[in-house]
Amino acid sequence: MSPETIAKEKDTRPPVAIGHVRLYVSNIPESSDFFVKIGLRLITKSEQFAVLELRGGTHLVLRTSLEAIAPGINAPFDLMVDDIFATRDTFKKWELTVSEIEPGRIHTSFTLTAPDGYVLTLTSSHTGDREV
Repeated sequence: MSPETIAKEKDTRPPVAIGHVRLYVSNIPESSDFFVKIGLRLITKSEQFAVLELRGGTHLVLRTSLEAIAPGINAPFDLMVDDIFATRDTFKKWELTVSEIEPGRIHTSFTLTAPDGYVLTLTSSHTGDREV
């Protein structure tokens, strides 16, 4: 058996992932800097778009919005972190706008205000010991 076959048989991750998530923003540099600060990896950035990477390889693609963005609108996705309490504490120390932590049936979560007034929900991980 080849090393590639053995590695593939040991890979317990789901065979499908989300490749790209798009978010329209008013200011690409400001928004991309924000997402890098909170933990995403910058792949590329220009005045027209930016690509940032999350764990698992999903890319957040920032594009310029042609319309005004209403403050307080929920982002069309949530972010998941391993330590929800430490993450919130860090963001609060950075003087980012965060809500209180709310327990849930599956996730514990809090919200974070992003550029353009987007409300991002950050949730506790539910993956247990599974690789994702």
